Amino acid sequence: MKRKPGADARAIGELQRNHQQEELQEAFRALLVMPLMAPSHPCFSAVRRNADVLQGWFNREAGWPLYSDREGVRLHKRPGSLEDDTRGFKDFSKQTYVLFSLACAVLERTDLQVTLVVLGTELLRLAAEPELASRGFTFTLQSQHERRELVTVCKKLMELGVLERVVGDEEAFIHASSEGADALYDIHRRLLAGVIAAARGPSTWPTEALPISFDERLNALVEEHVPDSDEGRRTAMRHMLTRRLLDDPVVYFDDLDEAPRTYFVNQRGPLAARLCEISGLVPEQRAEGCALVDEDGAVTDISMPSEGTDAHVTLLVAEFLCQAARADSSNEVQRGVPLADVAAFIASARERFGRLWRRAAREPGSEDELASMAVGRLAMLRLLRLSGAEVMPMPALARFSLGAPQVLQAGERTAASTKSSEN
Repeated sequence: MKRKPGADARAIGELQRNHQQEELQEAFRALLVMPLMAPSHPCFSAVRRNADVLQGWFNREAGWPLYSDREGVRLHKRPGSLEDDTRGFKDFSKQTYVLFSLACAVLERTDLQVTLVVLGTELLRLAAEPELASRGFTFTLQSQHERRELVTVCKKLMELGVLERVVGDEEAFIHASSEGADALYDIHRRLLAGVIAAARGPSTWPTEALPISFDERLNALVEEHVPDSDEGRRTAMRHMLTRRLLDDPVVYFDDLDEAPRTYFVNQRGPLAARLCEISGLVPEQRAEGCALVDEDGAVTDISMPSEGTDAHVTLLVAEFLCQAARADSSNEVQRGVPLADVAAFIASARERFGRLWRRAAREPGSEDELASMAVGRLAMLRLLRLSGAEVMPMPALARFSLGAPQVLQAGERTAASTKSSEN
């Protein structure tokens, strides 16, 4: 039986719409991961094709401006909350951040190309500023550690697309193993100009004439005008909640002020639906709040470790804290778990599971480092809150309450898995 021409056209149209929706989701998710996107990025073309739709969505729902041209794309993400100090470039210390800022200042003033040695020389000149020295910052390039920090900055700038290596070897520069060890880079000024996504440039504060605190300066960088009207305040709340849902692992009602909490309670269903439609994330709504779950991990920067000693210890600590929270559930005021108790639990768990852990984790005294690692990871996932030397379990931690683990020898299977394989 032959199909009607109209049926074929409808089928093709449906396939095209599905493809367009998938490409839009791909572009959206790529921007969440890489807000500053170079033309070499695999999703750059998809973002450019969907730029008009994305610009309208981000501006309306999150209040994030999106700029796009053939030289690069910049989504000006601004945080929904400034209280989370766990965000930032991986393995960047305060010193590395200062070097990163100084390196951007140097690149702004150089030609279209720069070498690693020249960049380092100019950094030495800027690092000698008395104001930096008065704040305890020093940089000499004499030690291997300092040269490695400079290379870390260059690699981050290459990852962002600001620098593109033409020739050279950074490792030789670190170890100074050969005379003239250097690297040459092209500078992409369009992307360099988009590195800072602030509502106000940090250099615009007259700090000498008007001294302000660090918190005031930080808030000023992202402070946005809110119209003094009901609609303006509702829009600001929607933007804040959208930003937190997209950026944070979970948003709790108790973390919100009264007005945003009331708005979120009433609007979280439609709000989550709009976000999930364009992002492909899956909403998880519970009595304590809401989370957008990333099932394939494509837009997740921090996740639960899946294998190895760190994964095992983290899951054990999660279960230990869940049991402590359940035992404390009858109290009107939740009590924290001392970090020393977490370390003591790990020490006791080492007697049972230590033979499965890496050698360093089996050594006496390693429980303190393991406790800091596990608690830090769970805090970044907003599964617990740190309060001084105490750990406060959060409601979402219960999803990792797995019960007592069962250790099997090689070739063994649980009764449940045996039964499953027989069915």
